[in-house]
Amino acid sequence: MSIDADARTLPGERTARYDVLGRRDTDYYALFADIPQDDRAAWDRAKAFVDEVGTTMHGHWDAATYPVEMLRRMGELELFTDGIEHPALPASSPLAAGLVNMEISRGDGSLATALAVQGGLALRTLALFGSPEQQDRWLQPLAAGTVLGAFALTEPDHGSDSVSLETTATRTADGWSLSGTKKWIGNGASGGITFVWARVADEGGEGHGAVRCFLVEQDTPGYTGTVITGKVSLRGIHQAHIALDDVRLPADAVLPGSHTFKDASRVLYATRSGVAWSALGHATACYEAARTYATERTQFGKPLASFQMVQERLAQMLDELTAMQLYCRRLADLEASGGLRPTQASLAKYHNTRAARRIAATARDLLGGNGILLENGVMQHMADIEAIHTYEGTESVQALLLGRDITGVGAFV
Repeated sequence: MSIDADARTLPGERTARYDVLGRRDTDYYALFADIPQDDRAAWDRAKAFVDEVGTTMHGHWDAATYPVEMLRRMGELELFTDGIEHPALPASSPLAAGLVNMEISRGDGSLATALAVQGGLALRTLALFGSPEQQDRWLQPLAAGTVLGAFALTEPDHGSDSVSLETTATRTADGWSLSGTKKWIGNGASGGITFVWARVADEGGEGHGAVRCFLVEQDTPGYTGTVITGKVSLRGIHQAHIALDDVRLPADAVLPGSHTFKDASRVLYATRSGVAWSALGHATACYEAARTYATERTQFGKPLASFQMVQERLAQMLDELTAMQLYCRRLADLEASGGLRPTQASLAKYHNTRAARRIAATARDLLGGNGILLENGVMQHMADIEAIHTYEGTESVQALLLGRDITGVGAFV
């Protein structure tokens, strides 16, 4: 809390602002007290980056501008590897990847989404399915953040039913032609590269109808990425509507390890864990802002924290936050052991984004009118949580995946 000296002589405004953005390291069950040294080092780099950025992203979020230079800084700090196992990339465990995701999300949701797109989606796709030649050329630039990468699966008419994608890849005499549209593609208009998932259209030929992934440089003729405007969530990262109009590619543009939609799903399953960690970061920021505000804000002659109703709300928030932490820590352990099932990641995503929404709403309410001010962070996190609640599989899709797993009966149609 800071006191405005100029306002002391005027009645009614003693406090100029509340210092609610600081890191409080909430860990009620000491779940992160025994982090291995290498994982803690990655977490510390993420903390240093968040401290370095400070409140700069508030301005970018407000203006809907995308500071891509920050991605290069994230690359310098080796924050993009996201638990990906590849000999050319720095080693990063699932726990380290989760802690980095959590910390960046605690600082800013747009940068956390950039982290997920660049590392979790684009870099992972190349590492899993790319040819040696593709990896030699693009793996290090993506990891360093010097080239921005996009993952283009979602289409305007196919979000939750992305398995029905209509973008086509037609064989030509010397390669491929891509035609179709994609939407909500982070980094899709950044001037870098895009991994486009398309359905092979080759009647009578081998692989007709298969879903494959293609590496497309964004300056290729026929590729048009248009930044989507009017967003009220994740305003500090640009997402694109992409038009692919007879985009001609060489034969080696296809990622040889991609053959079916299950390959795209393999990437999404991995990033779904990241969304659970991201939700935890957002929720942590909201809870800690509310707790700090309750101790600094005075009403009726005493701190808000002294009121029973406020203490109950803080206890409810801590209850949900601790459950989110338990989900994430167990998720990392399962992934590290190779025992993580896709639906377990779905359950963590399902639980954590829903819990984050509740925590953010309670925090916003506890801060009263100050809760809608960008300078206090909570409203920005609240808006950004709406995006992560939807992407990488909506609440309804996660519920259907879980329902099928626990009953053995599919209810998608």
